[in-house]
Amino acid sequence: MANKLRSKDFNQLEIFSNQTISLSMSIMKKHYKWNKKEEHLNLIKNIKQNPEAYIDDKILGIIAKEFYQTETKEDVPIALNSKEVELNVFGRPLIKSNAYQQMKTAMTLPIVQKAALMPDSHLGYGLPIGGVLATENTVIPYAIGMDIGCRMSLTIYDTTERFFKMHEHKFKKSIINHTAFGLAKVIDHAQEHEFLDRDVFHQTPLLKRLKSKAARQLGSSGSGNHFVEWGLVEIKDDEQVGLAAGKYVGLLAHSGSRGFGASIAKFYSELASHQSRLPHKMRHLGWLDLNQDDGREYWMSMNLAGDYARACHDQIHKNVAKAVGLKPICKIENHHNFAWKETVDGREMIVHRKGSTPAGKNVLGIIPGSMTDPGFIVKGKGNDASISSASHGAGRKHSRKETVSRNTKSEMRKQLKQHNITLIGGALDESPFAYKKLEQVMSYQSELVETIGKFFPRIVRMDRDK
Repeated sequence: MANKLRSKDFNQLEIFSNQTISLSMSIMKKHYKWNKKEEHLNLIKNIKQNPEAYIDDKILGIIAKEFYQTETKEDVPIALNSKEVELNVFGRPLIKSNAYQQMKTAMTLPIVQKAALMPDSHLGYGLPIGGVLATENTVIPYAIGMDIGCRMSLTIYDTTERFFKMHEHKFKKSIINHTAFGLAKVIDHAQEHEFLDRDVFHQTPLLKRLKSKAARQLGSSGSGNHFVEWGLVEIKDDEQVGLAAGKYVGLLAHSGSRGFGASIAKFYSELASHQSRLPHKMRHLGWLDLNQDDGREYWMSMNLAGDYARACHDQIHKNVAKAVGLKPICKIENHHNFAWKETVDGREMIVHRKGSTPAGKNVLGIIPGSMTDPGFIVKGKGNDASISSASHGAGRKHSRKETVSRNTKSEMRKQLKQHNITLIGGALDESPFAYKKLEQVMSYQSELVETIGKFFPRIVRMDRDK
């Protein structure tokens, strides 16, 4: 195994194209199988540095063409947008200038056609959280982020608040015993899901390598603001939901694609950055062309990561609900870190939503509050100005460091008691003090979504307690 070539070996040679990596691995295995790993890498390095010397070789010329095409491109810095691109901002009084300026910087990319900022927006990586960016036939991996497919899912059960209160200890045990949070945490029994049986894992060396990680972490959640909550649901009579108006018990989860999605994001963000001809400080916003192999590979991998995030949520809801003997009657779910092909102003575009809820006409979604504030169940209005988007939550009011310096654990415990919340885990930097008031955020997006229900948290499980 020590002699086996891996993607990371090529990355160290600054080779990031999956096509080039796969091609090189295949040729080395078939024609140079007796060579040592170091000899393989030295040969590939030499081909990369001097492709002209190998271009006529019947075997190595195939690899040389990969680098020869790259080397002949002019490395001239690309011109940024000088024209003003449409940016629509919702809830400007709630958005700090650093998030606004971060979006303005991203809008100078020549591929950007339209942008929007949601009222929960705050400074992020690549794009501000709450940022929406429409491009034409190109995708920016870093603008989607490391947690591809981070999402909300709410399962509703036909049972009463009285039943919940009578068996509250059992509900609490269900999320203690059947959820796992954090970098190295996994569910302590094997998880099965059709996702793991898909042939797509053989499409690229990266996906093949990541399958075992996906299997290990299936059904678990990340750290930070990810959570699983039992609570009470109040919902209107709405044909999109298909439930009678009333009160129910619900299970709400927030998490993404774990290490599987993060590895995909890192690989293709680095690839796009290395291929970029943007100014150095903007290289992280490099994009991939969806007409090219690298772009198609990322798009396939991104969608797979989104499906994996959904599979994790499937397992979380299945495992937790089974422990209390409940069967679902309704499920509402949505991604909020993803890219979609959508029609914008009459043209197909790639809509990047970085911490933003899809809000197309009659599309259902969930916008959560803090660990004490109720979340909103919404139905989109398909507003063109917001690129059919809405906020993905309340949005941070203070950074993690600032929240910890401003508040104490005793203040946090007092808040939880006042709102009748049982907290399992959960650090001070994720306390209610860290977030804007969701009611205020929602007041700035009445043109974007219609409220059709609310979720009131009662038992909250998060990653850590410190």
